[in-house]
Amino acid sequence: MFDIWHKIQQTLHINTTSGFTGGLVHNNQYKLTGGYPIVACPMPELLMHPIKQHIGDPCEPIVVVGERVLKGQVIAKAQGYLSVPIHASTSGTVEKIGEHAIPHPSGLGMTSIFIKPDGLDEVDESLHPLPNYRSVDVVELRERIRHAGLAGLGGAVFPTFIKLVHDQKHPIETVVLNGIECEPWLTCDHQLMLEKAHEIISGLDIIMHLVEANEGIIAIEDNKPDAIVVVRKTLVDMGFGEHIRVKVLPTIYPQGGEKQLIQSVTGKEVPAGSLPLHIGVLSTNVGTSKAIYDAVCLGEPLTERVVTVSGDAVSNPTNMLVRLGTSVQFLLKQVGVESFEDLKIIHGGPMMGELLTDVGVPVVKASNGILAMHRPTIMRAHHDEEPCIRCGDCGEVCPAGLMPNLLAQHCKEDQFERAQDYNLFDCIECGACSYVCPSHIPLVHYFRYGKGQVSQIQREKTFAEESRQRSEKRDARLAQELAEKEEKRRVAKEKKEARAKALAEKEAASQAAEVAVDDATQDVSVAKPSLDNKADVNQQDDKKAEDKA
Repeated sequence: MFDIWHKIQQTLHINTTSGFTGGLVHNNQYKLTGGYPIVACPMPELLMHPIKQHIGDPCEPIVVVGERVLKGQVIAKAQGYLSVPIHASTSGTVEKIGEHAIPHPSGLGMTSIFIKPDGLDEVDESLHPLPNYRSVDVVELRERIRHAGLAGLGGAVFPTFIKLVHDQKHPIETVVLNGIECEPWLTCDHQLMLEKAHEIISGLDIIMHLVEANEGIIAIEDNKPDAIVVVRKTLVDMGFGEHIRVKVLPTIYPQGGEKQLIQSVTGKEVPAGSLPLHIGVLSTNVGTSKAIYDAVCLGEPLTERVVTVSGDAVSNPTNMLVRLGTSVQFLLKQVGVESFEDLKIIHGGPMMGELLTDVGVPVVKASNGILAMHRPTIMRAHHDEEPCIRCGDCGEVCPAGLMPNLLAQHCKEDQFERAQDYNLFDCIECGACSYVCPSHIPLVHYFRYGKGQVSQIQREKTFAEESRQRSEKRDARLAQELAEKEEKRRVAKEKKEARAKALAEKEAASQAAEVAVDDATQDVSVAKPSLDNKADVNQQDDKKAEDKA
């Protein structure tokens, strides 16, 4: 164990020169593909598109089996705000929609859309180019970036359009373009800066226009002198030298981390629990900037990306422009890897990447590197774990200023509240602590486990709270409905009683009227004989008078 530790000490030393604490300085970064031109990967026989390729909600397929699609056509639409659509990488026929393994160490699958290319590569032209983007409404530009399916290509794959908002409460003063690429082995961003500097700078200008920033900074580490020269010259040629500049930083891992980079470039520290926008800074990757240019100026959605294909098991390492959905196995065969026995296949870089259990998984938006490794020492965190010796080196290299050994212990023992007290979610999962650990403790794995469990607990609490609220609303609704029924019954009863009372009063009045009529009739009957008698008397009086006469 200690022999391995001495070997590690010979390959790196702790950062003492950057703007952030902690980190590592690699003496050998294994940048085998540095300066290698980007080559196009051949068309595979089948493309596989998982419906979730970014942080946020999965997409919903909108194509059916047997349907013909065009390159750039939306095949899965975004669901919810934190989501962007997925587009076909070429023209062809939808062969299947079903579960397939994705680039994840768990080996779990996800609903994927399988497209069989027809070789025509016909393009869907629904997104028209907007080369005069400065005259286009920012809302339209932002929606264009959203509809083009852009997510951060530096590894975080956060939906890009969400960042690109001019917030009056938190105005963006500086846009930092991340050209650091501090992971060993990876050179895709380096080569992109050499070959596509004009497009990258134009994308940065689009971002600055969207957020109304006055300053742009392109950060490049000093191990890429050719990229520094090319980008600076292109800035001058394009006339952007007044508002955009190149910032050269020492080569330190993990300087490409968002908060670490911002601190190195601007001197401002993003507080725990806050976002870069809270200090007036926006950060994005050079690959994302180039993709923004493609989406806005060329009308091209995100259907391909540059991937570093390297590793000590690769005979012809290179940087390749790969269609999303291409299988890792097909990709590695293009660089001479025929057998996968006794190889470690890493998705991403050796520090933050993940070991793949299935080489049939597809290249996705987050795939910045595919490494085929013979030497297990490259992935030190994957040795057999030994007890912690309390050396404290993990704390010295942590760029977030955490205590990884204690944090990992709390996660390992399912003490998640204590882990949160130790700022679990400030961990950027850079792997520096795992790399230097002489006991080969997979510290980052414990942190990911802890974050996942905390998130699950929070989801369960949210679900329980939402269920409680739904239950209370249901009870309130039922109580209200019961009260409304009771009120209706009461009103109906009162109306019935009122009708009965009115009927009774009507009947009583009718009876009273009948009695009155009877009384009147009786009075008339009594009065009639009296009149008749009077008439008889009168008649008798008249007769007597006649007799006298």
